[in-house]
Amino acid sequence: MYSALKRLIVGPPIASTEEAHTRLGRPTALTVFASDAISSTAYATEEILLVLVPVVGMVALNSLVPISLVVALLLTIVITSYRQTIYAYPSGGGSYVVSRENLGVLPSLVAGASLLVDYILTVAVSVSAGIAAITSAFSELLPYRVTLCLIAIAVMTLANLRGAKESGKLFAPPVYTYIVSLALLIGYGLYEIFLRDLPPMEENVSSLVELARQHGTAIGSDGLPMFSSLGMLLLLRAFSSGAVALTGIEAISNGVPAFKKPESHNAATTLIAMGLILGTAFMGLSVVAHNLKPTVSEEETLLSIMGRYLYLDGPSSIGDLGNVLYYVLQFSTFAILILAANTAFADFPRVSSIIAGDGYLPRQLTNRGDRLVFSNGIILLALVAGILIVAFGGVTSALIPLYAVGVFTGFTLSQAGMVLHHRRVREKGWRRNQVINAVGALATFVVLLVVVVSKFAIGAWIPVLLIPIIVTMFRAIHRHYVRVATAISVPEGYRSKRHRHTVIVLVGQVHRGVLDAITYARSLAPDRLMAVTVVHDEEQQQRLQKQWEEYDIPVELRTIYSPYRELAGPVMAFIDELDREWPDDIITVVVPEFVLSHWWEQLLHNQSALVLRTRLRMRPNTVVTAVPIHLYERAEERY
Repeated sequence: MYSALKRLIVGPPIASTEEAHTRLGRPTALTVFASDAISSTAYATEEILLVLVPVVGMVALNSLVPISLVVALLLTIVITSYRQTIYAYPSGGGSYVVSRENLGVLPSLVAGASLLVDYILTVAVSVSAGIAAITSAFSELLPYRVTLCLIAIAVMTLANLRGAKESGKLFAPPVYTYIVSLALLIGYGLYEIFLRDLPPMEENVSSLVELARQHGTAIGSDGLPMFSSLGMLLLLRAFSSGAVALTGIEAISNGVPAFKKPESHNAATTLIAMGLILGTAFMGLSVVAHNLKPTVSEEETLLSIMGRYLYLDGPSSIGDLGNVLYYVLQFSTFAILILAANTAFADFPRVSSIIAGDGYLPRQLTNRGDRLVFSNGIILLALVAGILIVAFGGVTSALIPLYAVGVFTGFTLSQAGMVLHHRRVREKGWRRNQVINAVGALATFVVLLVVVVSKFAIGAWIPVLLIPIIVTMFRAIHRHYVRVATAISVPEGYRSKRHRHTVIVLVGQVHRGVLDAITYARSLAPDRLMAVTVVHDEEQQQRLQKQWEEYDIPVELRTIYSPYRELAGPVMAFIDELDREWPDDIITVVVPEFVLSHWWEQLLHNQSALVLRTRLRMRPNTVVTAVPIHLYERAEERY
C-alpha cells in the first residue's frame, strides 16, 4: 500500500541512465531557476516604500527612482560577474564551490551556510508574499494566512519530489503569465502617465496614519503622523530593502549541471534573460509608483493598489477588461511568488548535496530519490521553512530583514573567489574579468555592511548569529566523519586475527522461532553455544526447563534470575561476565523475532527485545542477529 501511494504521489522511478533526459531547456530552466529573482519585483519596490513612508511620509516617493537606479546598477554588476562564474565552474555549487577552490575551507563554509540560509528564507518570504497577494484581493482569507502558507509549501514539496523537469513544466504557465501581466501593468501605467497625463492617486490618510502607528511614528494632536526628515541611515535601510531584488541571481550558477548541453552556454543565456526581465520590471514599477504616488499599506500589496487604480478605480479604468486584468495580475503574482520557492527547492538540495559530499553535512543529503532528485534535501528545506512561517506569522515584512544578509555574504565571497580564480588561471581577458569581479566583490560587501548596520536591530542579527552557528555545525559533522574514517582505516600490515566465538540464543519460551534460531546458531559452528533465559521466579524456570527436556534441545540452557522483572540489564551483565572468562572472544546474540503482516499488530507484542537489541549494538565485540519468524507465511505453509 505504501509503495502504491508513493508511486501515485511521486511517480514511477527513473533509472540513473535516464538522467540526461531530465535536464532542462532554457524556457523551462527560466521558470525553475529564475522565478525567485523575477518574483522579487512583486515586493522589492514595496519594501523600499515600507521603510521610508512610515517615517518621512509621501515625500519618500521622490527617493524611489534614485534608489532603484543604484539597485539596478548593482544588479548589472552581479549578473556580469555570475556569468563568468558559470563558465569557470560548470559543475555548479556557486559561491560555495568558488570559495572552496580559491579562498579556503572556512570561507567556503561561510558561503555554504549563507546559501542554505538564503534558500530557506527564499521559501518563507516567497510563500508569505504570494499569500499576501491573495489576501489583498480576498481580505476574508487574512486570518488563515499561516495555514495557506503551509499548504503552499506542501504542494511545492510534492511537485519537486516528482522531479525538476516535471515541476518546471508544471510551473511554466504561471511564471510567464506573471511576466506578461507585469509588462501590461507597467506599459499601461507608463502610457497613461506620460501620454494621457494620468493624475497621481489621492493620499490615503487613514492608511498612512495606521502605517505610521505600526512603525512607531509619533501621532500629533491633530491625529496625523509627525514625520521626520530623510536621514542617511533611513536611506541606507531603504536601499538594503530594495536590494532584495537581487535575491535568486546566484541560483543559475548553482544549478548549471541541470541544464541541457552545452550546459554553461544555456545557463549563461538564461541568466542574461533573467537579468533583463528583472531589471526592466523593477525600474518600470519604480517609475510608475513614483508618478502614481500610491499610499503603501501592510494589508494590501503595492501591485494590488496600483492595479486597482489603473484598471478599476481611477480615471484610466477600462471596465470589465480591467477587472479581468486586475485579477489575472493578482493570481499570477500569487503564483510566481509561491513558485519563487521553486528556485530554492531546485538549488538547496543540490548545494547541500555538494556540501554533504565534502563531509560537512549528513551523507543522506547526497542520495538521489526515485525521481533523480535529492529528496532528503527537499524535505528538510520544507520543514525548516514551515517552522519559519509559523514563527513569524507568515508576515513578509517581518522576514525581509533576515533575507539579505545571507544573499550578499554569498555574493561577496563568490566575487572575491573569482578574483583569485582569474589571477590563478589567467585565461584570455583575465585582467578585465578580474576588475569586474573585484568591483562586484566591493559593491556587494558594501551592501552587506549596509544591511547588517541598518537592519541589525530589526532582525538582521538573526542570520549574523545563525551563519556562524551553522558553520560550527558543519565543522562538528566533518570532525565526526574524519574520526569514523580514521577508525575504520586499514593500517599498513594489518591482519585480522581469529577470535573465539560465543553464540547466545535468547529464549523466553520454546516455540518454532526458538527452534529455528537454535538451528541457525548451530550452523555458525561457534566455539561455545548456549541458550539464555531471564526468569522472574522458580515456577517460570521449571516450566521452561520442562519444555527444554520435552523437545530434547541439545544446547546448554543458562538461567538468569531477575527479581525486578528487567531484561536488558541482567543480559548485559551476563555477557560482561562471559567476556571476563574469554577476553578476546566475539559474542553473537541471536534473537528470535516475530514478523507480522500489519504494523498495528506489532503493538500487541512486547517490545523489550527491541530495547535489548539497541543496547547490545552499542557494545564492543558484540554481534546482534535477528532470526525472523514470518507467522502468516508459516500458517499458509501449514494449511
